[in-house]
Amino acid sequence: MYEGVVQDLIDELGHLPNIGPKSAQRIAFHLLQADPADVRRLAEVLIRAKEQVRFCAVCFNVAEQQECKICRDPRRDPSSLCVVEESKDVVAVEKTREFRGRYHVLGGAISPIDGVGPDDLRVKELLKRLADGVITEVILATDPNLEGEATATYLARLIKPLGLRVTRLASGLPVGGDLEYADEVTLGRAFEGRRQLDV
Repeated sequence: MYEGVVQDLIDELGHLPNIGPKSAQRIAFHLLQADPADVRRLAEVLIRAKEQVRFCAVCFNVAEQQECKICRDPRRDPSSLCVVEESKDVVAVEKTREFRGRYHVLGGAISPIDGVGPDDLRVKELLKRLADGVITEVILATDPNLEGEATATYLARLIKPLGLRVTRLASGLPVGGDLEYADEVTLGRAFEGRRQLDV
């Protein structure tokens, strides 16, 4: 235990996701040893980000304007909608350069253990977007874990009756992985998604 502001800094850093006590302590001491100008710049960027960044009025991705740059882009395909859990997932999909449609950010996944239900996500907003008749395909790109699967199943049941094409990202074994280390769900998904080899 440290005294005063040093312990306050460690405690605040420890509130960040995936930062344990040791990591918080390391980051705190890094900041204390850093050049004051670098720390001031970091503090200013944090304050500016908190003041200027908001959520897009259409898809709920992070944005600095009323709509994010993807929603403002007229070249994007308005008939294809990719549903993701968080804004960071939008970045991951965009890096593939495979998807040219639009997004809907749920703001999390269904997780009864954490007290997160469908009403805590942007499901109503999603259904409202689907009602306009422009979207023909909904790609459910939630994480391939229990919460993501539960969320995808829930959404698929809601969307299917609307007559839209509902797809799920394929998942399976990573390149370079070993079968013996794959869990049953991943291996099962790999079998479901197998494809014919044309040689």
